[in-house]
Amino acid sequence: MCKELYQSCTQCPRKCGSNRNAGKTGFCRENAEVRIAVACLHFGEEPLITVHGGSGTIFITGCTLRCAFCQNYQISQNGMGKSVSCEEFSQICLKLQEAGAENINIVTGSHAIPKLAEYIEAAQKAGCKIPFCWNSSAFESVEMLELLKPFVKIWLPDLKTLDSKLSKNLFDAAQYPEAAKKAISWMIKNNPLSISEIPAPKDYTDSNGDNWQKGEIKEKMNQGVIIRHLFMPGKFMETADVLEWLKKNADGKACISLMNQYTPVPFDEERENLEKRKNALSSIENRLVSREEDADLQDLLEACDFEYLFYQELSDDTSWLPDFNKKQPFSNKLAVPVWHHKYGFLK
Repeated sequence: MCKELYQSCTQCPRKCGSNRNAGKTGFCRENAEVRIAVACLHFGEEPLITVHGGSGTIFITGCTLRCAFCQNYQISQNGMGKSVSCEEFSQICLKLQEAGAENINIVTGSHAIPKLAEYIEAAQKAGCKIPFCWNSSAFESVEMLELLKPFVKIWLPDLKTLDSKLSKNLFDAAQYPEAAKKAISWMIKNNPLSISEIPAPKDYTDSNGDNWQKGEIKEKMNQGVIIRHLFMPGKFMETADVLEWLKKNADGKACISLMNQYTPVPFDEERENLEKRKNALSSIENRLVSREEDADLQDLLEACDFEYLFYQELSDDTSWLPDFNKKQPFSNKLAVPVWHHKYGFLK
């Protein structure tokens, strides 16, 4: 089945029909190989999945969207990464598990679901016991998500916007809102929330160097959905529309994560690409979120009164922006790299 699904690719909602088995690439710019840029213990995700040991993130090369503001553009759009076999993927998962990861977090794999489903199954058979987490834009078809259903327990979809004109300008995908709503509804229906309380291990020290007292408790998601929405500067009403949909369709059944960390990215690209980004980004105000906007967002969240909500503190710190050319793509406090596409295993 896997080979058939790459023959005339209709995996994502674009259904571009590329023969990826023959080495041709679709809109995602990837053929039938699975390519990875970096794997690390990540402490910047929501507390329910970082818990004590961090989330074992694996960044997949390629993407079904072209988000003009993408902080991971080196990977998602510019092809940075290395082809890995099923066996090497399993080894990466096992290394992350050995390093203390709470889960295996597959980032932006929507264009490679059939193979990743096979790779995840193989990793589990090879001894990876921690849960697998699917971290995506939600620009996916339900038919493809069904392939992941036996293996993935935690889902981290974005709901970027419900405005098709904005999604056309920013992501080159006018059909994004409808596709994302269907995908997220499927995730919620098939993955009821399961959260447990986990004591810190004895003599545990986290990535910030902070010591935890033995028995200190944190919550951990065993199964369920965390729906993320990134507020885009100057687009308050678009966020209000998204939160209204989430209140009606997800409250009490999934966790909501509203992010105010929108940050202009210093893109290092050819002039032609930079011009395209500039044109796309004219759809929003390409700047940090203001204190006034942050206050308005908090008022909106108070009115929504979500049962389970994450919301970031406003910050003007941009040092977290990644550079995947480096062995350590993130700040030392944010991540512990385990594997890199240039250097292989680092520990």
